[in-house]
Amino acid sequence: MTTRLFKALIAGAVVSTGLTFGSAASATECIAPANPGGGWDFTCRQIGKILYDIGAVDSPVQVTNMPGAGGGLAYNHVVSERSDDADLIVAASSATTTRLAQNAYAGMTADQVRFVGAIGADPGVIVVAADSPYQSLNDLVDAILADPGSVAFAGGSAVGGFDHMKPLMILQEADFTDITAIKYIGVDGGADAITQTVGGFTQAMTGDMSEVVSFLENGDIRVIAVLTEERVPGFEDIPTAKEQGYDVVAVNWRGLYVPKGISDEQFDEWAGKLQQVADSDEWAQAMADNGLAPFTKVGGDFQSYVDGLVADIAEMSAELGVTQ
Repeated sequence: MTTRLFKALIAGAVVSTGLTFGSAASATECIAPANPGGGWDFTCRQIGKILYDIGAVDSPVQVTNMPGAGGGLAYNHVVSERSDDADLIVAASSATTTRLAQNAYAGMTADQVRFVGAIGADPGVIVVAADSPYQSLNDLVDAILADPGSVAFAGGSAVGGFDHMKPLMILQEADFTDITAIKYIGVDGGADAITQTVGGFTQAMTGDMSEVVSFLENGDIRVIAVLTEERVPGFEDIPTAKEQGYDVVAVNWRGLYVPKGISDEQFDEWAGKLQQVADSDEWAQAMADNGLAPFTKVGGDFQSYVDGLVADIAEMSAELGVTQ
């Protein structure tokens, strides 16, 4: 895509959000690869505001909305046009790494940027109906190992999407390799996936905590595993997959990447600033207000996590035939 077109898109995005570029050249810009109102926009605006409020940056963070290609337009822009811009941060989530793993960004790869950190997440969950015979994640996995066709999952993402990947990652930990034998029905959102499960059309639902809270409160479902490092505050009675023997952390994390061409020192500076946001009272309140759970990985620790996640999803996606 031409530089002129990119500049036109950015100019339009800036006008649409009421922003202007007139401040110092060192002002931080955060690209949200979607329209205002979504998760990536939330990440830029909340993290950007807190960075300034706590004094981690000297001037307000400028937010640019750059929708297109499921994040691909922004990714291409950063790699092609801004590869050494140390004042640029970009909102990212689990969807970013899933799409990169599946070659959804037209040949671009995850190693063309640096993933600086994640500081909050919507926890992944495995859910069954309240009257399900499966009392634990082990019960469910054992049933699949005995008869792969006996359990079908419903999820709010398409076949090959992140919801689909969650139970497959668990089954990998159980040394189950025939992932194409696992039945998965992709529907339009988590509520529909729960309806499928409560109605008995599927035996389990795979999704995020924010999608299931109201159904859990109503007694329609049981959450048999949360896919986090530790139990989720407010839901301490729900065990993690890890404590049931499956070393899987699968969350819809909220974080940032930066251009690959910045120096290690500049990368470490951004990791430190993001850690300051994670440690702030302001971010704790933002998470509580928006249903996010603590999930803090910054710097090299987070980059290693992303590298492993991309490799696992790429392998499973190729096996499922969903790599583009």
